[in-house]
Amino acid sequence: MATITNPCSIGHIAFIMDGNGRWAKKRLMPREYGHVEGAKNFKKLVRHCGDVRGIKCITVYAFSTENWKRPKTEVSALMKLFRQYMKDAKESFIKDDFHLVFIGNRDVFDEDIRREMDEIERISAGCSRTLCVAVNYGGRAEVVDAVNKLIASGKTSVTEEDITSNIYSGIVPPPDVIVRTGGEVRLSNFLMWQSAYSELFFTDTLWPDFSTEELDRIIDAYGKRDRRFGGV
Repeated sequence: MATITNPCSIGHIAFIMDGNGRWAKKRLMPREYGHVEGAKNFKKLVRHCGDVRGIKCITVYAFSTENWKRPKTEVSALMKLFRQYMKDAKESFIKDDFHLVFIGNRDVFDEDIRREMDEIERISAGCSRTLCVAVNYGGRAEVVDAVNKLIASGKTSVTEEDITSNIYSGIVPPPDVIVRTGGEVRLSNFLMWQSAYSELFFTDTLWPDFSTEELDRIIDAYGKRDRRFGGV
């Protein structure tokens, strides 16, 4: 693991990695090419967050519950890329001291993908950093699933703490910062419960072009914000 050279006060940062398809279209390439390039940038930025800035928890929005509506060729390419990502993760992110956790509803995935997710989570469990990958994820569905889980356990009423401890990403604290690339200014059903007091940053930069330098500027801007959590 590399020595942290420029630590920051962020404990958890989350990314909505938007703009891969548009990035490819601008270059007269198929959308799938944009996802491949976006995956490469994802690896670079995750390592920068961990090794350079010392951030312990990272969450990325990889595939939403709504993404199944995309063209079948694109969805198929994304699943192929996801399989390759999990293969690479064993050799790279675990080596970089990341405990990989996949958050979302896994029931729709093929059995081989579910097995691979389980294995990666198991063998990386001893790592000191956490990387949450949101796949087939929806923020509203996450809360509904948590409540139904609590009802099934016999609960007749629930508290905020109950929900917080039963959502998919309950193993990590709420994100301090959420960054969305690609020019859209919305959360798109991402971390709806957890983002109540997150600091939000939006950039027009498409994800494959989002650089470590731009990320550093966002991190520095976060350091100047006054987080009062509803207080004075």
